[in-house]
Amino acid sequence: MKRWKTAWRFLPFSLLLLLLAGCGEENLTALDPKGPQAKWLLDNMLLSIYVMAFVTIVVFAIFFIILAKFRRKPGDDEIPKQVHGNTALEITWTVIPILLLVILAVPTITGTFMMADTEPDPEVGEDTVVIKVTGHQYWWQFDYENEGFTAGQEVYIPVGEKVLFELHSVDVLHSFWVPALGGKMDTVPGITNEMWLEASYADVYKGKCAELCGPSHALMDFKLIALERDDYDAWVEGMQAEPAEPEDELVAAGQEVFESQSCIGCHAVGGEGMATGPTLTNFGDREVFAGYLDIEDEGALAQWIKDPKSLKQGTLMPGYEGQINDEDMEALIAYLKSLTVLDNE
Repeated sequence: MKRWKTAWRFLPFSLLLLLLAGCGEENLTALDPKGPQAKWLLDNMLLSIYVMAFVTIVVFAIFFIILAKFRRKPGDDEIPKQVHGNTALEITWTVIPILLLVILAVPTITGTFMMADTEPDPEVGEDTVVIKVTGHQYWWQFDYENEGFTAGQEVYIPVGEKVLFELHSVDVLHSFWVPALGGKMDTVPGITNEMWLEASYADVYKGKCAELCGPSHALMDFKLIALERDDYDAWVEGMQAEPAEPEDELVAAGQEVFESQSCIGCHAVGGEGMATGPTLTNFGDREVFAGYLDIEDEGALAQWIKDPKSLKQGTLMPGYEGQINDEDMEALIAYLKSLTVLDNE
């Protein structure tokens, strides 16, 4: 009895946890589809649930009817008549499951072929956007090879168009996933996987690495920004343009710090520098850095530059503790936040 009382005591907390398990960040859910792939996935899940619910209700209804109608009653001393079987019933309970499997199989097979079709959209043709995605510990690199530039941590696509992704990894197994737009796919070292996504609405969609890839796996987030075609083209032009010389004295001083501290050896800006780390061409347009930290939090940004491993375990970025004084740090942060490509973002 004590055990039952204890179990009932924790029931409200269990129900609360169950409800909270369904809560999540905006756009980080597969239950609010914003693209054709995600809509098909949700529809197929619902179809499976309806079929399972139908089977469950029928089985339990028959069970309780038999339990009530054929239960042993007082005076029933004789064993019921034993029969070999009922051909009609056996055919019925064989045919019904086959029909249910067909109902599940047809949309599953057609949807699988639909999602595996990585051929360019005929309506878009040569203008189809192709993005090479590379997973790193613990950030994402997006190479727009036809356009000739690289983006990091945020990937931009045009609305209403089929966008092709070529998935790679340089270290361990990662998994590229934008829940509101489609399913996940692994990035495997030495292997190129292909997938496509389409956004039906202009919005910011959150993405995650869905494969355990190290101690900071949970912080390997990114964003997919879907823009109308004109806005997307303007963003591409901004990424392709040469960075303007800073007019503000503080920003100019920050650029000098950036270059003198060899930051450009890992982070490219406007095509200048290496891409060992995330490209910073549009750093000021981002809402977060390091995958999860608010870009407006200058204290966190300074701490990231000084000692990144204190904020993201396992990151390969070196720290600059003791190498940059407070005045230079203020200038460096001003420079980083000045790196934008669109005024309206």
